[in-house]
Amino acid sequence: MLLMNKRLFFIIPLIISLSCNTHVSNEIVVYSNDFENGDLSNITGGVLGQFNGSKVLGQFSNGDFILSVNNLPKHDLITVSFDLYIHDNWRGNLPPDGPEIWQMKIDNAVYTYATFSNLGCKPGNICPPQSYPANYPSTENNPQTGAYRTDLPGVCSLASSPTGTTMYKITKTFKDSYNTLSLECLDNLDQKDFSNPKCEKSWSIDNIVIQAITL
Repeated sequence: MLLMNKRLFFIIPLIISLSCNTHVSNEIVVYSNDFENGDLSNITGGVLGQFNGSKVLGQFSNGDFILSVNNLPKHDLITVSFDLYIHDNWRGNLPPDGPEIWQMKIDNAVYTYATFSNLGCKPGNICPPQSYPANYPSTENNPQTGAYRTDLPGVCSLASSPTGTTMYKITKTFKDSYNTLSLECLDNLDQKDFSNPKCEKSWSIDNIVIQAITL
């Protein structure tokens, strides 16, 4: 199901190698964007929205964007980090809506293929699992596992989005030596409120930082 290239197999040995045998000699921020100035250059499919008093990339619902970074300096590793907001009524692996999938691809290799759930675990109720921080089809994690914040408001009114928003800090480091990079994020959601799907469930991104690292 997952698309992978050879870079994925370097992630675990890379962590061991960095901790034992190598050191970082240089880190260069090659891309940084908090979207407050409305900059969507180099982003295909980008839209700007407002969330929690800040501009964000989104909201997306059955949508995607591609960020292209060119003319990278010579490097050995790349680190990609950003804030991911999962808005409103995501149901994780729970049928009939699930799986509610969110993906991150880097140069067409899938680094995240996960479900998210904002539905709470209440005594006596079924606890709808999500796969994150594992990739789908894992069913072993409770809603909001790995979240950085769980107390944020939904996109629309409380009546239409009683589950609010969960924020995740996404960071991926991988071996890379190419002079270009393509970051793509996308989703596959089952929408019930066709009059305004983004009020039912959506996602957005903020504070993207991409670093080129030399060892």
